[in-house]
Amino acid sequence: QVQLVESGGDLAQPGGSLRLSCAASGNIFEIARMAWYRQAPGKQRELVATIASSHNTNYADSVKGRFTISRDNAKNSVYLQMSSLKPEDTAVYYCNADISDSLNSTPYNYWGQGTQVTVSA
Repeated sequence: QVQLVESGGDLAQPGGSLRLSCAASGNIFEIARMAWYRQAPGKQRELVATIASSHNTNYADSVKGRFTISRDNAKNSVYLQMSSLKPEDTAVYYCNADISDSLNSTPYNYWGQGTQVTVSA
């Protein structure tokens, strides 16, 4: 059994910063791709950023230059540093990861429960 637990969501002012964390626990052999998604009220869930096990990263155009994704493989964790926050960044942010539980096993995709980020004056 694998769990992803996010933390760090909060209320922030426009222009402010927040750092989200996500820790994976359970029967983990290897974590490949890790990512952050978000879902605003009335909208579809969208990809925010991804990071490979090699630490190669990709970002949605809407967050490039403002958000930074990183990971600590020793801690099975992924982070999202968010700066220059805008009201349109308000959403529930979800951690996502492809995790295998043994050598040569097919990775399974896991989701966290989400953490609320609200950007408002």
